[in-house]
Amino acid sequence: MILYFRLLVSSFRFAINALRTNKLRTLLSLLGVTIGIFSIIAVLAAVDSMDRNIKSELSGFDRNMIYVFNHSFGPTEVPKWKVEQFPKMKYEEYDYLKRNLNGVEYISYNLFAQSETMKYENNYVNQISVRPCSSDMQYLDNVKISQGRFFNEAESAKGAPVVIIGFEVAKTLFKNTDPIGKEVRMYGRNFTVIGVIEKQGSINIGGDQDSSAYFPVNLMRQMYGDNSTFMTPVIIVKPLKNVDIKQFEEEIGVKLRLYRGLKIGDDNNFFVNVFGGLLEFVDKIIAQMNVVGWIISGFSLLVGGFGIANIMFVSVKERTHLIGIQKSIGAKNRFILFQFLFEAVILALIGGAIGLLMVFAITKIASALVDFKFVLSFSNALIGLSLSAFIGLISGVLPARSAAKLDPVEAIRTGM
Repeated sequence: MILYFRLLVSSFRFAINALRTNKLRTLLSLLGVTIGIFSIIAVLAAVDSMDRNIKSELSGFDRNMIYVFNHSFGPTEVPKWKVEQFPKMKYEEYDYLKRNLNGVEYISYNLFAQSETMKYENNYVNQISVRPCSSDMQYLDNVKISQGRFFNEAESAKGAPVVIIGFEVAKTLFKNTDPIGKEVRMYGRNFTVIGVIEKQGSINIGGDQDSSAYFPVNLMRQMYGDNSTFMTPVIIVKPLKNVDIKQFEEEIGVKLRLYRGLKIGDDNNFFVNVFGGLLEFVDKIIAQMNVVGWIISGFSLLVGGFGIANIMFVSVKERTHLIGIQKSIGAKNRFILFQFLFEAVILALIGGAIGLLMVFAITKIASALVDFKFVLSFSNALIGLSLSAFIGLISGVLPARSAAKLDPVEAIRTGM
């Protein structure tokens, strides 16, 4: 054990000496490993950060939440031209499901609409995420009120001109003034502010609550009717916890088919999207991104491996005389083999460590510049170092074998 430890220390010294003696040659050789490890770990860190942020942002959503409308969350076998002919969800269908569907905890009729501008006196907020919805949306969207309240079912049914605004909207429009009871203007009419949402932070999927505005969907229907082309109706349903999600999904399909008068053999002209299916779709995309990143970065690692092999062959040639002396005084082939293998691994680890440091620095800089948290996890760093060691090991095998097989007499004579 002590012998191998000394061998490791000796190999480390030889590797450092190679760096010092042939700086340019070693730098160019290690550049491939550095770029390869940097590329792979940068991709893994970016995808991992994206995955963490998405999962964190969606943590408040129930996996069993269901979106019923004329579009699918993921890939579908239904032709695009046929999907475009699907009728939009109607308020009457929402009301029918609300009255006849079993096992419902919350249900809401929403309109996906374009962003809007809100005004209060001389202050404006652009690109507000408007959310015309039913009263149950407070629970479906996990809305947390810091001031005031959410609109109730009676206000939702009659389409009262009330609005709940996000933290950033309230901050921009009202500064230090209490917004509750104030009137804001949107869609050419006045809305009374009855609630302000707690600060949530940026959410990429599901929207940004800090820059949102919730108001009764029936108010929107009164203003624009049910056939507006710039809005997409959707029914959002959350079943009770003890309900079988598959049976619940099938029951929604049966109820809607019955309401729409679809005959046996007719295809559904709507999609029942379970939110958990969206998460699985996101996981598949992230996995594919990882694979593509590995393939692209693999070419850099291949070049880096050739660079390490090249520098090791040169190192063997330069130290032929020394190898001959070591063998002549009793060094075994295994000792020579491990000596050069350790040196190759150490050189590769140096390149990998530089690549990891570059990724770490970039994640810190990027996180400070943009509103997105990039993370270099311990597992990704371990993958980077393991890959570096593996590349060094593979690249050093042939040079180490050639050194170990040298005849001591010929090695000494060649060195002289």
